[in-house]
Order: sequence, then C-alpha cells, then structure tokens
Amino acid sequence: MILDQLAQAARYTALNPLLKSGFEFLANADLASLPPGRHEIDGSRVFALVGHDTGRGQSGARLEVHRRYLDIQVSLDGRERIGWRPLAECHAVAEPYDTERDIAFFADQPAAWFPLEQGQFAIFFPDDAHAPLAGSGPLHKVVIKVEAAAS
Repeated sequence: MILDQLAQAARYTALNPLLKSGFEFLANADLASLPPGRHEIDGSRVFALVGHDTGRGQSGARLEVHRRYLDIQVSLDGRERIGWRPLAECHAVAEPYDTERDIAFFADQPAAWFPLEQGQFAIFFPDDAHAPLAGSGPLHKVVIKVEAAAS
C-alpha cells in the first residue's frame, strides 16, 4: 500500500507502466464534473470508477482484495477513511474470490485505519486488503483500476 500526495505521483510510475496513464487522467480530467460510473482510460487495462456513496463507518466497511487490478483511490469530497491489512494476514473469507467482479471479501478487521484527504491518493496492490468507504456522510471519490499484470 502507498499513501501520498497527488503532487508526488510521478515517483511511483516505475512500479507499473500503466500507472502513468491513470495518474495523467487524475491530473487532467475535470474529476468533479465526471458522472458516476465507469470512464475508459486505456480500455480494460486502465479505467476510472467514479462514485457518490455514503460512508459506512469503520464498523460497516469490509476488507476487500483484487487479483487482476490494483486500485488508485482518490477522495474528491467528503470524509473518507480506509482500513488496511496485509492479505497474508486475512483468514476469515466472507465472500470467496469472484473472477468476473475481481473481488473477494474478508471478515478480518483492518490492522490500520487512515483518512484519505483531498489531494492524496492511496494505491492498493493485490496483496493489500483494504476497507474503503469507512468514512462518514456523503463521499465523492474516484478509483482508477490498473491492470496489475503490467507490473
């Protein structure tokens, strides 16, 4: 997992060649005006998911993992918190991996919680279980899905 300022995004593009197009989208798109849903960046290799959700609080957020994609999560508005735990420490499968949706859920509790402030991003790799939407109130965020196999 990586947590940093969007202004520092360029230092992470060597980790996966597709991260660059995801960060360029974040830098150049009018994110606040994008409608909810999927927005293509590089076909199925890189795309954005824009959401307007209500925070579930820490007790309502569930740990999830992805195998095909890594996430770049960015909070545009609201009070987002995210939980994190290494996948290797997750043992209580709540929903097994769904290949079509690229997601599995765990009943384990996050080892750490952190706020995701405006101007920051968090990258979650396939070995990072994360519990998004643990904030409160209305949340407006974008998640850039980046194919992990390009690493």
